[in-house]
Amino acid sequence: MLLAIDVGNTNTVFGIYRGEELIGSFRLSTTAERTSDEIGMKIHLYYSFLKLDTRDTDAVIIASVVPPVMYTLINAIRKYIGVQPLIVGKDIDTGLVNCYDNPKEVGIDRLVNAVSAVKKYGSPLIIIDIGTATTFDVIDEDGAYRGGAIYPGIKVSMEALFQKASKLPRVDIVRPDKAIGTNTVMSMQSGAVRGYAGAIQGIVGEMQEEMGCKCNVVATGGMGRMMAQYCDIITHVDANLTLEGLLMIYQANKEKFDAVEPLGTLCVSADEEIETRL
Repeated sequence: MLLAIDVGNTNTVFGIYRGEELIGSFRLSTTAERTSDEIGMKIHLYYSFLKLDTRDTDAVIIASVVPPVMYTLINAIRKYIGVQPLIVGKDIDTGLVNCYDNPKEVGIDRLVNAVSAVKKYGSPLIIIDIGTATTFDVIDEDGAYRGGAIYPGIKVSMEALFQKASKLPRVDIVRPDKAIGTNTVMSMQSGAVRGYAGAIQGIVGEMQEEMGCKCNVVATGGMGRMMAQYCDIITHVDANLTLEGLLMIYQANKEKFDAVEPLGTLCVSADEEIETRL
C-alpha cells in the first residue's frame, strides 16, 4: 500500500492507495503543535477503522507547503509506519517542466496538481485550487508549467472582513438567491460568493486570452465544488487531484521507493491496537 500525504496550510490530507485504488482518506488540521506520537496514533486509528495494518504500507510520499510541521510528521511516519517517507521536490522530482522565473518559488502542491491534471484532462489547461489561498496555474500545450496567480481564499477574505469591520458578523458562505441583500447577512453572503465567482471568471478569462485559446479549467480544493456551481467557466471538479498526483509521481519513481530500506517500527496490528484501546 501507498500512503500519500498532502500537507496544506489549513489541513493535511492522508490518502491510502492499494494499487491505483484510493481505499480511504482523512484530514487533520495542519498545526506545528502536534507531537509525532499524536500524528502517529491518528494514522494508526484510521488504519484500524479501515481494518488495515500499517505494516502493509510499502511506501510513503509527501508534498508539503508547511515546513514547520515536517520534522514531527516525518518522525511519526518513521516511528509508527516503519517507512522512510520521500518528499516531493526534495527526494523526488515531479518530472514537470517548470517555466517560473524562480522554479523554487512554486508551491509543490501546485506542481503535483499539474502532474495529475495533465494526465487526466490533457493540455493546455488551467487549474484552480480553492483553499486557504486560491491559486490559478496555467499549463501550456506542451504540458509545461507556465505560471499563474494567487488570490486570497474566500474564508480568509470573510474572516478579514469580520475582524476589520466591527459591526459585521461571521456568516456562513452560501449564495443568496438574490444579488441585492435585504439584510446584513444576505448582503455579506451575496458580496462574498458572487464577488469571488466574478474574480474567478475574470482571472481565468484573462488567462485564456493570454494563452490564445479556450481550455479545460479544473477546480480542486475545499471550496472547489461549491464555486463550480457559480462559475460556468469551470469544466471539471476534482477533489482528489493532489492525492492522485502523488500516486502518479510515486509510480513514475517506484525504483527510488523500492531502494528505501525498511525501518524498525512500533506498529501493532489493527486487532492488537483495538484490544489495547479497549
